[in-house]
Amino acid sequence: MKTIILSTLAGAIALITAHAANVGEGAPAFTAKSLSGEVVSLGELRGKVIVLEWVNFDCPFVKKHYSTGNMQKLQADYAAKGVVWISVNSAAKGNQGYMEADKMAGAAKEKGSKATHFVLDTDGAVGKAFDAKTTPQMFIIDKESKLVYSGAIDSKATTDDADVATADKLFANALDAVLAGKPVANGKNQPYGCSVKY
Repeated sequence: MKTIILSTLAGAIALITAHAANVGEGAPAFTAKSLSGEVVSLGELRGKVIVLEWVNFDCPFVKKHYSTGNMQKLQADYAAKGVVWISVNSAAKGNQGYMEADKMAGAAKEKGSKATHFVLDTDGAVGKAFDAKTTPQMFIIDKESKLVYSGAIDSKATTDDADVATADKLFANALDAVLAGKPVANGKNQPYGCSVKY
């Protein structure tokens, strides 16, 4: 295992332990600064349930979950249950979805994001460590820092707002299981959405 040092917002330094992210194994550790300037460290969050949400506000699949309020409701509801929710944008400079930190913070506020932290990953190191392929893509890390879910937010891979209400809640069901101390069914499934713009 090796540690990669990457530069992030405003010249801050982020550390990431590089190894493949496999469901059932330890999650790749990283430390980065959030848009609000807080240091976010998976190591220091050990003992908490953590959600990683890959986001690109220009992606129509992401827009579906924010325009309906679905993502913000999930963020708020699970934060109330003690879950640490980290939104991650891995768009490289010049690619769709990329914004400077201040503009990203404004966009997140405009969308009504309720995430605990929002991290810019413009070098793509965090996204590649977790093998994030789409926006949205959801990951769940349990209290033992084990990756227990990697996949879609739900079962309907469309941009139709109406499908949010009728989709099978794959991610939410998995998170409920983790919080109840139960095994996660279908912990690894195919995510859908726009490709992450590394």
